[in-house]
Amino acid sequence: MPEYAPTMTRCEIRDLTPAALDDAAVLLAERHRRHRVAVPALDPKYERASEARPIIEQLASRDGAIGAIAYDGASAAGYALFAPHSEPTWGVNAWADDGATAGNSEAVRNCYARVAGKLVDAGIRSHWAVAPSSDTDLGDAWFSMSFGLQAAYALREPVGPDFQPQARDGMVIRRPDQADFPALLELDHVLPTHLGMSPVFSTLKMPSGAEAEAELAEDLDNPKYTFWVAEHEGRVISTMVGLSLRESQSWGSLMKPVSAAFLGYAATLPAARGLGAGRALADVFMAWARDEGYEWLATDWRTTNIEADRTWRAIGFRPAFNRLFRAIP
Repeated sequence: MPEYAPTMTRCEIRDLTPAALDDAAVLLAERHRRHRVAVPALDPKYERASEARPIIEQLASRDGAIGAIAYDGASAAGYALFAPHSEPTWGVNAWADDGATAGNSEAVRNCYARVAGKLVDAGIRSHWAVAPSSDTDLGDAWFSMSFGLQAAYALREPVGPDFQPQARDGMVIRRPDQADFPALLELDHVLPTHLGMSPVFSTLKMPSGAEAEAELAEDLDNPKYTFWVAEHEGRVISTMVGLSLRESQSWGSLMKPVSAAFLGYAATLPAARGLGAGRALADVFMAWARDEGYEWLATDWRTTNIEADRTWRAIGFRPAFNRLFRAIP
């Protein structure tokens, strides 16, 4: 793999102050315009700096946010903005969300260098960044700073009017009822258990039995979620959940099409893998999204989850954004 080649060698790095937000917004709007050439599903309104600015402003207003902006002469060349977080799953960390970096990749790299020192001085050594998948120069710049790919946020077109879901003989795809609660509770543990194993090694905490039961009961009664199950030879072996992408908190505003259905959860019992339940459920999800009038389909996954990475790409999902991670020893 070729080494990262800088495209800009001299720039002035300044703190990202409120006075610089207009310049940053112009850079973000231009980044979004270029990204939409590769991913036309994205909302075109963010090609306007006036719409992009509130996103940066909101990120910059978070407690402890640290940002830097680079100038090449009188022109803004790039910026990076990280906001600290602290939570049980990730520990003490800082994120550059979807609107938190834009501009010349070398300028972004230099801005991160300034921000990273302040983060480490504050004891924050776990850094995340979300970046457009189509911007290979920016991706290479992040990789050169020891970031690695952790997750993909992906989109695909809806299925056409002639598409019909298919299921193998002996398999029934249906909506669950109250009698399926124990099976759904078992499936609710499948994904976090799988993600905790090699090669993902997720630190996601498994909820207690009472917590899991209460959360599942609440979700089943919530009209924003649509559940399906796959039943094989009289046993529920797989489940899938669909909802509007607007309900997802892990996808930022710049990442969301105006209208998209979100494949939010999918799990198959380990002993039942290979029977085609996941693909049959995905077919039903895609047909449901079409019939509900959604214009795009979305899902996300850990890229080290080999089974998910292979499955969702084979179904036609293409990464639109990458989540990158750096751990500083």
